[in-house]
Amino acid sequence: MSFSRRDFIKTAGIALGAVTLPSWVYEAHASASAYFDVNKNALADAAMAAAKKLGASYVDIRINRYRMEAVSTRERQVQNVSTGHNFGFGVRVLVNGTWGFSASPIVTAEEVQRVTKEAVEIAKANSLFQKRKIELVSAPKVVTTWKSSFEKDPFDVPIDDKIAFLLKLNEAAMGVKGVSFVNSAMAWVNEQKFLATSDGSRIEQYLIRGNPSFNVTAVDRASGDFQSRASLREGQAIGYEYIEKEDWITDAKLAAEEAVMKIKAKTVEPGKYDLVLHPSHLFLTIHESVGHPTELDRALLWEANYAGTSFLTPDKTGKLQFGSKIVNFVADRMQPKGLATVGYDDEGVAGQRWHLVKDGTFVDWQTTRDLAPLIGKKTSYGCLHADSWGSVPFPRMPNVSLEPAKENVSQEDLIGGVDKGIFIQGRGSYSIDQQRYNFQFGGQTFWEIKGGKIAGMIRDVAYQSRTTDFWGSCDGLGGQATYLIPGSFNDGKGEPGQSNAVSHGCPVARFRQINILNTAVSPSLT
Repeated sequence: MSFSRRDFIKTAGIALGAVTLPSWVYEAHASASAYFDVNKNALADAAMAAAKKLGASYVDIRINRYRMEAVSTRERQVQNVSTGHNFGFGVRVLVNGTWGFSASPIVTAEEVQRVTKEAVEIAKANSLFQKRKIELVSAPKVVTTWKSSFEKDPFDVPIDDKIAFLLKLNEAAMGVKGVSFVNSAMAWVNEQKFLATSDGSRIEQYLIRGNPSFNVTAVDRASGDFQSRASLREGQAIGYEYIEKEDWITDAKLAAEEAVMKIKAKTVEPGKYDLVLHPSHLFLTIHESVGHPTELDRALLWEANYAGTSFLTPDKTGKLQFGSKIVNFVADRMQPKGLATVGYDDEGVAGQRWHLVKDGTFVDWQTTRDLAPLIGKKTSYGCLHADSWGSVPFPRMPNVSLEPAKENVSQEDLIGGVDKGIFIQGRGSYSIDQQRYNFQFGGQTFWEIKGGKIAGMIRDVAYQSRTTDFWGSCDGLGGQATYLIPGSFNDGKGEPGQSNAVSHGCPVARFRQINILNTAVSPSLT
């Protein structure tokens, strides 16, 4: 029994936490707990032996189980409850300097041998078109287990408790006069990953990620105007303590009040303003203008057909002034609560931390074992990832974060240094060109700054800039006390598409003389 690559993509995505699997998966496996109880080391041995016999110079096998759960509500009603799991394996081989990959949900020794043979055949077919043989930098042998940091496994919490929490949150928002609608949800993902490589590594990992959210809408019945305000909190690699230890109810009430305020807020006057950007907003600007252009495969045009290219090129490494001297960006696969945090990537390279931009200068890239040699590197930074056992692993973004000031600089300090400006919170609309250079971003709430103080809410704001101009205008960073680590569950890339979860830590930051657009005048920008 065989399955196509597209079948796997359709059935194994985990980005938003809920998957409906085809009947053949359940026919092949009686239950999640039963069919995950296999001898993974024996299956790995079978793959290694078969691949070596067929001429592979390298092989790895991933045997993974994914659990997903999502609950969504609207006002006083439950809209959806979804739970799912899937289990399977994927084999990747290097033959004649060319990759081959195949996968299956039938986790038996016989199927492992069949799939390994198929992967080798695919590699040999691909080699007819391969112009340059793939080389891998070395990676040390690792035999270990790793577990992400969380206090309370969300899959141990009853669905009824989750529903009760969301309905209570909705009730708090609906209690604000002028609010007509509120949606709330939470999604949880558990990855149980086993990796074996022909380098001798055997690694097991257990990861939890959570994504609670809400959106409140206020309506002015007289004018027909309506405005929304979503949660400023984002997904994190954290357990159910995220729900229990944060004050979501107060957040929902504040969001409701601000949604009502947005209806009556004055519209912005276009022009040049200083900006003070909250981490709940700035993380998305970092993702698009820093995270993506520092992906080496994108810079080498490997993603040009779909995801785009990059204004950065290898010859600019160590030379290009990316931002002002206070701007330091780190790539970090070990960052606490980061959605892209792992013990090891999908080819056995340990999570690590390194600078992409140092003192304003672009200095390094995101790499994998086969990308590293292309820029003269002897080791990989561990950026290989697949969103499923049935997906081909390829370069994916680590957590990319802006370092805070070493001094104890507060949000008020940064605002106090602005005569005419705007303070922006929350993610909103965005647009950026395929090279990640020219962009515009909106947000959730906008607050006018006059004479170093917040003067009131405004609306219809979007800012426009170019990546190096924008980061070059950064003249103030908050200290560690202002630092947060928001993230996204759904960073898309590749054909067929895959989804990666990633976070971008940052402090409050200030930018001088940025071009502001009025989105009510230019509705195409919203």
